[in-house]
Amino acid sequence: MPNDIDINIPTQISSVLTTVEPIEIIDIILVAMLFYKIYDMLQNTRAATLVKGVIVFMVITAITSALELRLMSWLLQSAIPLFFIVLPIVFQPELRRALEHLGQGQFFRSTVFLDADEASAIAKEIVTTVEELSRTKTGALIVIERDIRLDDIASTGIHIDGLIKSEFLLNVFIVGTPLHDGATIIRGNRLIASGCYLPLTDNRSLSTELGTRHRAAIGLSEQCDALIVIVSEETGIISIADNGRLTRRLNGEKLYAKLIPLFVGNKSGIIESIKNWRRDGKW
Repeated sequence: MPNDIDINIPTQISSVLTTVEPIEIIDIILVAMLFYKIYDMLQNTRAATLVKGVIVFMVITAITSALELRLMSWLLQSAIPLFFIVLPIVFQPELRRALEHLGQGQFFRSTVFLDADEASAIAKEIVTTVEELSRTKTGALIVIERDIRLDDIASTGIHIDGLIKSEFLLNVFIVGTPLHDGATIIRGNRLIASGCYLPLTDNRSLSTELGTRHRAAIGLSEQCDALIVIVSEETGIISIADNGRLTRRLNGEKLYAKLIPLFVGNKSGIIESIKNWRRDGKW
């Protein structure tokens, strides 16, 4: 009897596959890509927790319906239409990001990466700059563009087209100059604008220790996929804002590890860049 089952299983699988049309396979692949892209956009964001809450709500609704808990089931099902009103408001940053990706034709496109040597050199220049700014307690905001172009943010500042060098970046943040208080935007291996204004976050749960620079960095990271490096003017602490989250108290090694994936497109390149940096005796 078990042998008959073993013989029939491949036959059954074959019969199922023969009924699947090529267009249906394409349809399945596209849906899988769509869900993967949504997952990729939501992971490590506040929206990921909200999605889990929605899933739990749906499971509870299904359980109460199966157990015929009529009052509870009616109450939960009555709340479902509210989600169609609440969710667009709650997921506004993520929806905006998705629409911007679609508008720029980048929904299924990855970041344009540099070669490993050039990427490593740029990351080193940024880290060297940030470490010096931290040592002298010079406030700074450095925005590193990813997929979503920041032309609207760049237009609020002064247009610059310069190769990323530590000496150049340090001059941009000299205290008392017109460019010091604003943000600097980096696109690939070029500095494209300085003295730019960033949107402040509406998050009321942030610590009162965080000043305008940190709130502006978080605000921009909530609206796009850029990574923002912050140097505190009061303490010299190095932080980064990404996807609405703030990571503080970074050193040169940790900052480099965060920066290099923005420029290098493969894991082996990232590992090799970190090894080269350490071999040079920088840390």
